[in-house]
Amino acid sequence: MNIKWPLNLALFILIFFNIQAAVHAQNRTAAFPRLEPDPKALEFYGLSERARGYSWQELAAISLWASGDTAAASLEKISAAVEKLKSAPELPASDKERAGFIMDFMHKNILKSYSLYQTRVDTIFTNGRFNCVSSAVLYMIFCEALGISTWGVITKEHAFVLVPIGELEYDVETTNPYGFDPGNRKEFHDSHGNITGFAYVPPQNYRDRQKIGKIQLISLILNNRIAEYERQNRFADAVPLAIDQAALLVGSALAVNEGAGENWGELFDDPRKTLMDKLFNFGAMLLKAGREEDCLRWAAAAAPLYPDAERWQEFVLAAASNNLTKLAKAGKLAEARDFIDRQKNLLPEGDYAQLDALLVDAELASSANKIRGAAEGDAVIAAVEQARAGGKISEQRRLELRTFAIQKTAAALSAAPGRDWRTAIQYIENAIARFGANRELEQSLKTYRSNLATDYHNRFATEWNKKNYDEAERILNAGLAEFPDERQLLADRETVNKNRAR
Repeated sequence: MNIKWPLNLALFILIFFNIQAAVHAQNRTAAFPRLEPDPKALEFYGLSERARGYSWQELAAISLWASGDTAAASLEKISAAVEKLKSAPELPASDKERAGFIMDFMHKNILKSYSLYQTRVDTIFTNGRFNCVSSAVLYMIFCEALGISTWGVITKEHAFVLVPIGELEYDVETTNPYGFDPGNRKEFHDSHGNITGFAYVPPQNYRDRQKIGKIQLISLILNNRIAEYERQNRFADAVPLAIDQAALLVGSALAVNEGAGENWGELFDDPRKTLMDKLFNFGAMLLKAGREEDCLRWAAAAAPLYPDAERWQEFVLAAASNNLTKLAKAGKLAEARDFIDRQKNLLPEGDYAQLDALLVDAELASSANKIRGAAEGDAVIAAVEQARAGGKISEQRRLELRTFAIQKTAAALSAAPGRDWRTAIQYIENAIARFGANRELEQSLKTYRSNLATDYHNRFATEWNKKNYDEAERILNAGLAEFPDERQLLADRETVNKNRAR
């Protein structure tokens, strides 16, 4: 879909409310993804409006919700781990040493094996599998529980934690037991790439890394789950998560154009853009599956909530065009005309005109294929000229359709009893005189003239074989008068001359 048309936003929303009412009346709504944000997402966003920061318990609850687990038992597991950490007899006194101790504690007691796509915090406590996001979020929670401030850090495909202590900041690559302050750990550099496949991005490479907040770090759980669903072609499951991610980060799942001016940085995706992409990815899945009517219903349901006039208009036009083409190819032109007429008051004038032009072309081609005589042929040719005058077909298409109609008419005329080649010839000659010649018509005329000459020969041969020589010669003379250079007739003349010489 790469055609774009301008459209007033208010008009666009009004159009889709009208579409929504129209399709609702058909009572065939498909099961679409949830379009309202989870109330928990808005509740968690509201916590950020307070003067104080998040407690570690709140961060734990948010991370579990983002993981898709709101069971009290999961939160109890995190709380139990925090208590075990706090009560560890070897827990150091200084924040720096504690931050390093937390890494040792996690890898000795909780983290078992790295798994690229295991982004959920709750699953860590089930089987010990983790990736960079889930382990970074859990590390952040433990640090906050011990009063150690944290930030998230993202690179193009990776995430870890930043711990500011005093005047210094320490990177923590949570996927590796040697990941605290990795720039100064030889063991880390010897093993990290082999464990995760990701390269460490040091602080001096500031363009390749970006510091993010705690909730942004947690939101990467949702982002990874969305990506996993789409890898599995589960586009319907990805949509609600994208809505929740946007609600968690901006307070409501608004369209991209309502978030103008907010800078999310070079590496952190704007959640509103992510949301709109997922809405259209689901729509593209419907379109690819040939579910054009569901596409229109999807737009009717989603567009008023998440407006992006240009993209929704483009999507609707693609769905309507596909449906129209499908009906036309199936020969259901009356159904196609009914479909497009129902859209006339629901689509912008330019879009309706484009769809109407597609259908007019199909209708003309269908009518031309059904020509059975001169009157029908003339009617189709007149309709072609009218369509061109109204701008519904191109000049090239007019030439193609008109030529086809002339050829079909000539074929119908020549198919009359007795093979009336002459009437077909006259029809084509009149058309050439009216519209001008082209290669296709000239070839058709040549073929029909050859057929008529052959007819003279066959009639001559029939009478000649019956020894009706006078009648045979009369037919031959008539043929040569019309086709003096026709080789078969000239050969027949030689036959007559030889017979006379005997």
